[in-house]
Amino acid sequence: MPSMLPARQFSPLRLADVLASSLSSVLGRPNPLGLGPASKAVVVLADGLGVSSLRARAGHARFLNSLLTKTSVVDGVFPSTTAAGIATLTTGVPPGQHGLVGYRVFDAERDRVVNQLTGWDAGMQPEIWQRQRTVFQQATDAGVPGFAIGPRRYAASGFTQAVLRGARYVSAESLADRFAAARHLLDTEPRALVYLYVPELDVAAHAQGWESARWLAELETLDGALARFAGGLRADEGLLVTADHGIVDVPSTRQVLFDTVPELVANVRHIGGDPRCVQLYLEPGLGGDSAQALADAWSDVEGARAWVFTREDAIRAGLFGEIAAEVRPRIGDVIVAARKLVAYYDSRESNQSARSMVGQHGSLTDEELRVPLIRSGAFSN
Repeated sequence: MPSMLPARQFSPLRLADVLASSLSSVLGRPNPLGLGPASKAVVVLADGLGVSSLRARAGHARFLNSLLTKTSVVDGVFPSTTAAGIATLTTGVPPGQHGLVGYRVFDAERDRVVNQLTGWDAGMQPEIWQRQRTVFQQATDAGVPGFAIGPRRYAASGFTQAVLRGARYVSAESLADRFAAARHLLDTEPRALVYLYVPELDVAAHAQGWESARWLAELETLDGALARFAGGLRADEGLLVTADHGIVDVPSTRQVLFDTVPELVANVRHIGGDPRCVQLYLEPGLGGDSAQALADAWSDVEGARAWVFTREDAIRAGLFGEIAAEVRPRIGDVIVAARKLVAYYDSRESNQSARSMVGQHGSLTDEELRVPLIRSGAFSN
């Protein structure tokens, strides 16, 4: 059976270009985004802020929507998940190069699946597993100080060490405090590259959905904070606002317990990825057609609700970008990416807490993949 990859046209601008172009602007160099020169650049990443959700709530985010045009929309990365997206932003390369190819990823050396946000340990060292130098390290090489502003709980995490190497982490709990910290850096540094992380929308969406009152309140708060911050930018200060992925709401009635269908887990040793982008890792030593056989079984059962393809299909299609040899086994032998409003779970897992999530992401739909790229200050069009 042929693979079931979606036919889609990816945007010419990439999430990988955003922070890298900001540094180029500070250095007075040409860049893929066409940003003009600026002494200081601020990149705000609003976790989970997809274009479709932003447009659907335009009246509650008037500042952002006033700057949202057809040319201010970019595709994030596949899988459309935080670990892959932020790593691509901060390294300037696709997941196939930096190595964070999903939410839960296969560690072949230790025969296990590891959470890329919270599962770092002595066996998975951030500075080795994440293979690329960051844009902040490149900034340091060029004499430009880099800063990352976010809640204190992320300051010393393994993920922070993996993707924010070279940046000085500035802890600030509230959204207002984070923007105040950014303003202070702009006021005190002659040149600077500043990354500001906003987790509130993603947290609210996972808990209650992007259509909830809580998510809407967080959007209004962010929009107001951005409007005030942008209004105070000086002529040599540029601002970009983007996201790592969008989000969809999946009701509990649309959860699929795939392990209850034996042929969908036949010869599967490990299960990784996200509920909307499952990555299946086969037992070692199987025949060369085993991955295609499993993909065919999934296509027969779930083909109306998901795109099903093998690792080789994904690599040929360029979904992970160029693939480094050591990253290749981290990608599932078979990948199941939801195209309908469903989420896939393994009911055999001891921890079923993830099934309480409403907001979901990871797949290839426009709602999950397309994110804003809002320009302000020196970066205005």
